[in-house]
Amino acid sequence: MTAITVALLAILAIGEDCQQSQARARHAYEDRRYAEAARHFTSAIAACGTTSPLLLALGQAQLLSQRPADALASLDRVPADDPEYVQALKVKAKALYLLGRDPDAVETLQRAARRAPADAEIPYDLGRMYYQQGKHASAAEALDRATALDPRAYKAWDALGLAREALGDVEQAQQDYLKAIALVHTDHPRYDVVYANFADLMLKRGDYQRAFDLAAEAAGRNPNDARNLFLAGKALVQMGRSSLSVPWFEQAIALDPDYPEAHYQLFQVYRRLGRAADAERELNAFRAAAARAPKVRR
Repeated sequence: MTAITVALLAILAIGEDCQQSQARARHAYEDRRYAEAARHFTSAIAACGTTSPLLLALGQAQLLSQRPADALASLDRVPADDPEYVQALKVKAKALYLLGRDPDAVETLQRAARRAPADAEIPYDLGRMYYQQGKHASAAEALDRATALDPRAYKAWDALGLAREALGDVEQAQQDYLKAIALVHTDHPRYDVVYANFADLMLKRGDYQRAFDLAAEAAGRNPNDARNLFLAGKALVQMGRSSLSVPWFEQAIALDPDYPEAHYQLFQVYRRLGRAADAERELNAFRAAAARAPKVRR
C-alpha cells in the first residue's frame, strides 16, 4: 500500500468520524439529551476541526446541560468577525445570566442588538431577563419590540403575556397567550410553556376546568416538565377532584423531587383523603425541599 493510499484512507476515516460525531450530537440535541450532545459536539470538534458553528452548537448544548461556565469558554472562541458571532453573543448572554452576572448579560445583548438590530430574538432575551429581575415594565417594552420585529415570535408573545400579567393588565395578557397558542398549536407541537402559563392565569381567575385542559395539553406536549403536571393536579383539586389529582402530583414529584409546592399540595390532598401517614411524609418532604430551594430562580 502506497503512502498516498494510506493518507487517503486516513482522511476518509477522519471524515467519517466527523460526520458520525455530528450526527450523534444532532440526534441527542433534538432528543433534549443535552449533556450527551455536548460530548458528541466535543468529539466532532476533535474529528472535524474547530469551526464556529460547532463551537456555537457545543456552547448551546453545554448551557442547556447546566454548564454555563463551560459554555462561556466555548463561545469565547468564536471570532468577532465570524458570521456566527451574533448568535454566540446571544447564547453567551444566557450563560452570563445563569452565572449571576446580570449587567454583563445585558451588555452582551445590547452589543448583539447593535450588530443585528432586526433580530427579534435579542429583545426577547432581554425582556426575559428584565422579567426575571422584576423589571416588568422594561420587560414588556422589550418584548413588545420583539413581537413588532417578528409577529410570529410565539415565545415573545408568551413572555409578553407574563410581563403584562405581572403589570396587572390581565385582559391583554390573556390575548398575548392566545396569540402564542394560535402560532404553536399545530406548527410547534412540542412547545408547552404557553399552555402552562395560561393555565396558571386561569387558576388565578377561577376558571378551573379551562386551567386543567390547558395544563393537560402542556403535559401532553412535554410530559417531562414537573410544572405541567403540578398545574393539572392543582386544577383538579380546585374542581373538587382531589383523588384524581394524586397521580399528577406524584408524577410531578417523581420528575422533580425538590418541588416544594407539589409536595405541599400532595400533603393537603392526602390529609383530605384521610391518608395520615402519607400526609406526614409529604409534609416532611415539603419542608426539606423548601429548605433546599434557591433564593433566586433563573
